[in-house]
Amino acid sequence: MMGKPVIAGTRITVELILEKLAAGETPEQIIEAHPRLNREAIQAALAVRYI
Repeated sequence: MMGKPVIAGTRITVELILEKLAAGETPEQIIEAHPRLNREAIQAALAVRYI
């Protein structure tokens, strides 16, 4: 996705997940909206933020 990191096996960017979390969405809401994600994917997105 234009050189941005994505969650493996998806086209969902780490940036999108972080933006949704910053906007107040819970991990459960994000997973519900994007069924290909799981809690581990959310945790991975948070970990990438610190790299």
